[in-house]
Amino acid sequence: MVHFATLVIALCAFFAFVAASPVANLETRTTNTGTGTWYEVGLGACGSTDADSDYVVAISHDIYGSGDNCNQYMRIENTANGQVAYGQTRDKCMGCESTAIDMSPSLFQALGASLDDGTVTVSWNFMSKDYSP
Repeated sequence: MVHFATLVIALCAFFAFVAASPVANLETRTTNTGTGTWYEVGLGACGSTDADSDYVVAISHDIYGSGDNCNQYMRIENTANGQVAYGQTRDKCMGCESTAIDMSPSLFQALGASLDDGTVTVSWNFMSKDYSP
């Protein structure tokens, strides 16, 4: 009976630890691969107005949800050439598949992609909420 009580206490402690762990940090460890495109930015769904020269990203409406990732930075890599740039989540993309992202022209070009091509395959992940380049 003592062993059973010890097991129950250990399981309760484990579940309390897991429940207290920050779930948002799991997003930062998930690397997504998808299509990267560019768009002319302006007033975004996060409520800020940006310029095409800002490094901003619109994420899929599937991931955007209620906007919890607004203003969070993302690490983005062009899988064809390995170039990396960081952009800030400022908008949602209604036409994007779940792992696709839409970027400002300047961010798209920072990855070594041509605006004339219009698309590039990227891998990306969210940085921690307190990250700032």
